[in-house]
Amino acid sequence: MKFVDEVSIRVEAGAGGHGCVSFRREKFIPKGGPDGGDGGDGGSVYLVADHNRNTLADFRYRRVLRAKRGGDGMGRNRKGPKGRDLLVPVPPGTRVFQEETDELLGELLHAGERLLVARGGVHGLGNARFKSSTNRAPRQYTQGTPGECRTLRLELVLLADVGLLGLPNVGKSSFIRRVSSARPKVADYPFTTLHPNLGVVRIRRDRSLVIADIPGLIAGAAQGAGLGLRFLKHLMRTHLLLHFLDLSSEQALAEQFRILEKELAQYGRGLLDKERWLVLNKRDLAAETYAQQKAQFLRATAWRGPVYGISAWTGEGVPKLLHDLADRLHAPPPAQSTEPAEEEAWHPLK
Repeated sequence: MKFVDEVSIRVEAGAGGHGCVSFRREKFIPKGGPDGGDGGDGGSVYLVADHNRNTLADFRYRRVLRAKRGGDGMGRNRKGPKGRDLLVPVPPGTRVFQEETDELLGELLHAGERLLVARGGVHGLGNARFKSSTNRAPRQYTQGTPGECRTLRLELVLLADVGLLGLPNVGKSSFIRRVSSARPKVADYPFTTLHPNLGVVRIRRDRSLVIADIPGLIAGAAQGAGLGLRFLKHLMRTHLLLHFLDLSSEQALAEQFRILEKELAQYGRGLLDKERWLVLNKRDLAAETYAQQKAQFLRATAWRGPVYGISAWTGEGVPKLLHDLADRLHAPPPAQSTEPAEEEAWHPLK
């Protein structure tokens, strides 16, 4: 199925049913009085996170979603049936925006979560509601109100523990193929990865990681070069980024690093502030110059984080990297102080 991570849809809640004007007419019961029932409420539209979905492709040909209208009231004080709510499944990680105002309406992060995006109309009142001692034969009734209509923009942001970041052909897809069951395309030309891929890494029975691989970035991606920056949003919810550099490239490691740093800085949204580990890949093709390239990179940059030399093709250094990732991501949270926190003094002007 084609990967789709952004789509616009229109949601229309059902209108409320109208009230009924009716009078009781039964044999031997003269002047039975009003018995018109109320209408039913209109159905609402909910988005529901479904773990069986991982793309928004279902909305390519279904752009308008309508809930059922409430039924009209009936005689004998019978209320119209309520319109059925429309439950729309979306993948976990979906963000919902109001199209016209770009307002974030909510996020669906965990399976089973619901978000109300269009509320159904309120039912109308039947004439039985208007009877009184001075109005014994009312013919008044009210109509149901229309349901809400909205144009929404859905954005899918993948949920992963670790994100892979790098230039094209640095070996990110080869890495995720080696450590998981994901099978992204691997070839010796740039941009073989055209959409994000997720892979689940089983380290031990009680430990696993979810890794997200996005298409490579190039210089000028912020201005739309290559595939641009549209896939960087899938790294926003990751806990840690693996910054891949190519040891076999003609570009120096420091130059590759600065290109990505510049594009991340232009993209913003906190990606530069995330914890990042450096991965020097294709060590099998640069066995003799690995130590020298690593030393030159550390001298040319201010990098002070972890550095791993691996070969995604042969597997050299990969187990050590995976176990360190598992230890880092599954580490218990730091112990909190048991001393009571100092309370701020109340001030009437605050």
